[in-house]
Amino acid sequence: MEKKHSSLEVGRAALKIAITESREEEQRVKEELAAKDIHSTAVDFGGEFIQSIVKIVERAVVAAERQNLVADNHLGAGAVAGATQDALEQIKLKAIGFNVGGKIGIARNGEHICVAVFMAVGVLNLNELCVGLAHRSLPGI
Repeated sequence: MEKKHSSLEVGRAALKIAITESREEEQRVKEELAAKDIHSTAVDFGGEFIQSIVKIVERAVVAAERQNLVADNHLGAGAVAGATQDALEQIKLKAIGFNVGGKIGIARNGEHICVAVFMAVGVLNLNELCVGLAHRSLPGI
């Protein structure tokens, strides 16, 4: 039987996988979370922020569906797309007009699914850092 976690714990898990530095670390965190019955995945992104928004949302949805975090239907896709858009909304004022690059972390346990966006915003040779995190609730798969 799957252990039930709060939305706070699932959000923490999404952020934890979003901040991984390598595929090896990402895989280790994914396994660690799976041992706690939290299913997760992550996907990289980059480009000019405004032009990349659709791609970021699409990558999040495709990653969640491929890893069976959500069902391949409008409920699952809508939950991930909505949470991703909400996370991006939290950081858009820093990112508009700049190049961005980072990672999307997605975590799911029971009815809770969370999306974390961790990214650098390029300003000349400096980078600003941004984090957005959002939650959705949806029926089990």
